[in-house]
Amino acid sequence: MRIAVTGSIATDHLMVFPGRFADQLIPDQLAHVSLSFLVDALEVRRGGVAANIAFGLGSMGLAPLLVGAVGSDFAEYETWLKEHGVDTGAVLVSGDRQTARFLCITDQDANQIAAFYAGAMQQARDIDLRRLDTLLNPRTDLVLVCPDDPAAMLRHTAGCRELGLPFAADPSQQLARLEPEETRDLVDGARWLFTNEYEAALLRERTGWEHTEILARVGIWVTTLGGAGVRIDRRGEPTLTVPAVPDAPVADPTGVGDAFRAGFLAGLGRDLPLDAAARLGCVVAAQALAAVGSQTYRIDPSHLLRTAEHAYGIEAAEQLAPALEELL
Repeated sequence: MRIAVTGSIATDHLMVFPGRFADQLIPDQLAHVSLSFLVDALEVRRGGVAANIAFGLGSMGLAPLLVGAVGSDFAEYETWLKEHGVDTGAVLVSGDRQTARFLCITDQDANQIAAFYAGAMQQARDIDLRRLDTLLNPRTDLVLVCPDDPAAMLRHTAGCRELGLPFAADPSQQLARLEPEETRDLVDGARWLFTNEYEAALLRERTGWEHTEILARVGIWVTTLGGAGVRIDRRGEPTLTVPAVPDAPVADPTGVGDAFRAGFLAGLGRDLPLDAAARLGCVVAAQALAAVGSQTYRIDPSHLLRTAEHAYGIEAAEQLAPALEELL
C-alpha cells in the first residue's frame, strides 16, 4: 500500500511542568490569564503530524511519500526520515523561512499547553498535487491530508478529487482555524476520517452536521479515545471499539495519535481486518507513549507481538504476526 502523507513537518520543543495546570487557574480570572511555568526539562525533537505519521509508516516498511514545506534547516531532519524509509521527494524547501516549530508544556497529569509557529509551512499552499503526478500515480492508494497550512489542506483535497485519488481527512488541530464551509469541504467524500474525541465534537459543531450525516459523507470514521482506545464508525454498521493497551508506561503523550494512525494504516495496508488494524495501531501508540518525542520509538516486531498478546490475547497477537513479518 502506497500512502502519501501531506501536512506539517516541524521541530518539537517539549517541556515538562512538575505541577498541575489546573492548580494555577483561578476560575473568576480566566478572562485575564497571565501565567509563566518554570519547567524541569526541555527536549528538542523532530515532529510535525505528517512527518510523525510518515516516520511510523516508513519504520514499518511502507515507504510513504511525505508532502509538506520546510526551511533550509531541514537537511539533517531529511536524512533521518530517509534512513527510516520515508520518500521526501515531494517536500518543498523554502528559501526564506525556518521549518515550523511546536512548543509544548506537559503537566504531571499529561495535560498539555502548546503553541505552533507555522514558518515555512505557510508555503505548503504552493504545492500542487497535480504536478506530483509522477510521484503519486499509479502507485498511490491513499492521500492522508493532515494538519497543515489551511489553504494547503483545501488545495490537496481538491487535488485528490481532480486526480481521482482516495483521500483521508485528518484536520485535527486545524479545526480551530477552519471556517465551517472549509471543514465541510475537507471532510466530504473522504474514504477515512480521523479525529480524537474532542475533535469529533468540534467537527460536528464546525460542519453543522449530526453524527449520522457525517457518516453518510465519509467512508469510515476513526475516533481515538486516549486511554479508552479507539472507536470506529461506519454507516449502517455497529460501532467497533478497540481498547487501548492497558498499563502502558507514560513518558510523553506527544505524537501518540500519529503513531496510532501509522500502525492502523500499516495494518490496513497488509489487509488486516479493521479490529486487528486498530489493535496494531494501539500497540504502536503504546510504544510511542513510552518514549519522549514523536519519533524516538522503535518498531520491534517481537516486542509489539508481546504487547499485543498482553493486551488482547494470544489469538489477536497471532493475527498480527504475519502482517508484522511482511511489513518488516
